[in-house]
Amino acid sequence: MTKAVAFTKMHGAGNDYIYVNTLLYSIPDPSEASRQWSRPHFGIGSDGLVLICRPTTADADYRMRIFNADGSEAMMCGNASRCIGKYLYEKGLTTKTSIRLETASGIKVLNLHLNTDDSRRVDSVTVDMLEPRLDVAEQYDGTRTDGTFVSMGNPHFVIFADEVPTTPVLTERGSALEQDKAFPQRCNIEFAVATAPNTFRTRVWERGSGITMACGTGACATAVAAITTGRADRSKPVEIVMDGGTLTIEWRSDNHIYMTGPAAFAFEGTVDLP
Repeated sequence: MTKAVAFTKMHGAGNDYIYVNTLLYSIPDPSEASRQWSRPHFGIGSDGLVLICRPTTADADYRMRIFNADGSEAMMCGNASRCIGKYLYEKGLTTKTSIRLETASGIKVLNLHLNTDDSRRVDSVTVDMLEPRLDVAEQYDGTRTDGTFVSMGNPHFVIFADEVPTTPVLTERGSALEQDKAFPQRCNIEFAVATAPNTFRTRVWERGSGITMACGTGACATAVAAITTGRADRSKPVEIVMDGGTLTIEWRSDNHIYMTGPAAFAFEGTVDLP
């Protein structure tokens, strides 16, 4: 007998995932579930599947697992982290406004900003994305000269351009660069255009998902790349404008990257396990 699972569809700046609380529902094959459920027209439609789990360490409150639309497991997603913060608080799974979330790239601290008129609602979330790394041998061999590599736990390659790429150009270049031999684990690709001081219009090709409306770690990587190449001022927040909305990135004195942005519920339902 097929088992039905309750899900919640959420998005952070248009980066949409299917969320399942595994404290209530077991997902035996999350890779296959992500592949089937993420399909537009034939499934729920999403950028992937996010599992909310019990932590494996006492240092965390909850754990997040992320599966891309192609079924591959991701290390981290900033937009999904913000959505989990909103999910946990608004569904009564925590009363904390500072949540420690275990991910495959470390424990991230989510700071919830509550609505001033209704403290039961979360307006936005700031995520401590930890320290960026610019030299990770297992993710990048250092051979490309047309962009800047930044690891936010997951690999990113940021290319600064004179104009925002069209969808056909982003698809062609993004898909090729994702698979480039310079990136042993494949790579997320960002194209960024400076539009004002400390403001960049960015489009992203995500490893395992393709074009998405926004990418939290990609926004962080773009800000880091802009600062390290002299295109942005580290002492001020950097605004990253993506297809689905704007994320605010700060590179603070503790050398951590802090990302602030929205999170929203879309709809809920039930779906059969594959």
